[in-house]
Amino acid sequence: MMAKLHFYYSAMNAGKTTTLLQSNYNYKERGMDTLVFIPATGSRHPQGIIASRIGLSSEAYTFEPSFNLFEFVQNIIQRSAISCVLVDEVHFLTKEQVFQLARIVDELDIPVLTYGLRSDFKGEVFESSKYLLAWAENLTEIKTICHCGRKATMNSRVDDNGRIQREGAQYEVGGNDRYIALCRKHFMSGETLPSKQTVDQAFQKAS
Repeated sequence: MMAKLHFYYSAMNAGKTTTLLQSNYNYKERGMDTLVFIPATGSRHPQGIIASRIGLSSEAYTFEPSFNLFEFVQNIIQRSAISCVLVDEVHFLTKEQVFQLARIVDELDIPVLTYGLRSDFKGEVFESSKYLLAWAENLTEIKTICHCGRKATMNSRVDDNGRIQREGAQYEVGGNDRYIALCRKHFMSGETLPSKQTVDQAFQKAS
């Protein structure tokens, strides 16, 4: 079977890292070696460790914008067989690094599984995500929901009072305290919490 480039994308807090770690575990369980990469900047955990919010973790290599993923993997396979490359938080990659991942698939015949956000807190597509959407053979959406129950597709950055932020640097590290997943309607309106009407409607449906 030919190796492929995969892009698993979602809004915040949909379980991307958990899905990556489960895939990595599946390879390991079958005696296959993998390489896992995480961004050096933007990691919520100590460098060299990838961890999900539900407690799963694994060792990982960190990358900076200048890091050459293709050359690194090419050197590793000279002494060790690698069955899969997995990359978390791929919205931190550069366009050139996405191209390097494509070369790992095409020239080294190693499948690459990437996980990340499609768009930032302003609704703008990350550069790396744009090229993964264009170049990956397999695109898979990992779904989560907005507070209203609709599918969440947008990522909102909030301040300490829970108000949506519309300005600022594209990259700012944070978890549930800084980012929430919303549907497009509530992303546009800035409504970060369910209204009384929404709560009442949900209660009526459950009754």
